[in-house]
Amino acid sequence: MFNRFKKPAETLPPPRPAPAIAAPEQPPAPPRPDAVVPKPPAEAAAADKERKRRARLGDIKVELHKRLLENLNLAALEHASEADLRAEIAAIASESLGEMGVVLNKDERMALNQELYFEVMGLGPLEPLLKDDTVNDILVNGPKRIFVERAGKLQLTDITFKDERHLLRIIDKIVSAVGRRVDESNPYVDARLADGSRFNAMVPPIAVDGSLVSIRKFKKEKLGVADLVRFGAFSEDMAVYLEAAVATRLNVIVSGGTGSGKTTTLNALSSFIDNSERILTIEDTAELQLQQTHVGRMESRPPNVEGRGAVTQRDCLRNALRMRPDRIIVGETRGEEVIDMLQAMNTGHDGSMTTIHANSARDAVSRLENMIAMAGIEMPIKAVRSQISSAVNLIVQASRLQDGSRRMVSITEITGMEGEVITMQEVFRYERLGLEPDGTIIGRFTAGGMRSHYAERFRQWGYDLPASIYEPAGGK
Repeated sequence: MFNRFKKPAETLPPPRPAPAIAAPEQPPAPPRPDAVVPKPPAEAAAADKERKRRARLGDIKVELHKRLLENLNLAALEHASEADLRAEIAAIASESLGEMGVVLNKDERMALNQELYFEVMGLGPLEPLLKDDTVNDILVNGPKRIFVERAGKLQLTDITFKDERHLLRIIDKIVSAVGRRVDESNPYVDARLADGSRFNAMVPPIAVDGSLVSIRKFKKEKLGVADLVRFGAFSEDMAVYLEAAVATRLNVIVSGGTGSGKTTTLNALSSFIDNSERILTIEDTAELQLQQTHVGRMESRPPNVEGRGAVTQRDCLRNALRMRPDRIIVGETRGEEVIDMLQAMNTGHDGSMTTIHANSARDAVSRLENMIAMAGIEMPIKAVRSQISSAVNLIVQASRLQDGSRRMVSITEITGMEGEVITMQEVFRYERLGLEPDGTIIGRFTAGGMRSHYAERFRQWGYDLPASIYEPAGGK
């Protein structure tokens, strides 16, 4: 067998004795001739057989993983190629199976070697899900219940952890790689995986029925505006309008609920920014994938174990204002940084963008007001609204509908103030027309029938949009 990554002989522990093999059970007494023996359904028998097979393979994998950790020289793995490491794991596993007296067929051996590789170098049972491009979210509710989201729908998988200790070991492996820790005294953690995916975990005693893990996978392929139009997220007329709005440096807020596609929309809108502009991005977890030449990326940082060293989005935003940006893009505004964001929009950084959690354009404005109040800024409500109305030009509302589809359900312009009320007009919206038998929503995108408040600005910048894009669908 290979010996390139084995520990020196003198450091190897004595071989682990093979697990004791239970004595064969005595055959049951034959049934009486007059007794009626119920036969289980074939499906139930097959499922029970599969369950026992998986449990047996799980026990074997746990034992082999222990032996791998005892035999592999972990320090040498950093410089090993994947092919060499897989060959070494297969060799050690084959030798250990022989010592244990376990016989597996070829498919079981291949599956076992793959799982052992994921245990040593990856994230164990979660690794196949991370490699599956159809999976958007991975949600772990304890060691035995792992859900995934595909095409907007949650599905329970047949993947499980051995037990809670196995799950905690994988969680610790993730967070220790980025210098964090999670335990009873600090039972929750946010982190970012090596591929950029967002990771959040809560462990007992806060998580009652086992550790809770959620992973929002990072999309390697950036969806452009043409892709979103093709998928039905918004119409071509809306894309033409948004191109003019972003290119003419209107300040844009993308509003929506969790998982509604706000970051995807923000990524798509950023493609309309000219390549000559200097852009600074500020995020809690770096997800934006801007393609422009002049982009500076910043990421906030939580406090360390001693509660020190935190760098908030507001800290990043204040420093960004001193870096001569043309535009500032904040991944999500959720706290006191709203003050600096609005001031940036009002003081020469036109074309800035951010996202916010809200269910409608009017709710988004209310949330801005609430965040200003929570920041401890004592201002009359009229002054707050005046600041918002002069800073924000456009609110793009994204939504995830009940059939799992994501739509841009509204594009609303902020046109000014009347008294103490911020005035708005909806330029485009998504109309729901019905429901298919399979639950798919039937709908269409339509204009609101009003000419854009910024039509003259568009014309001056060379975007003379045709009046037809503002006409409602169906001639209403």
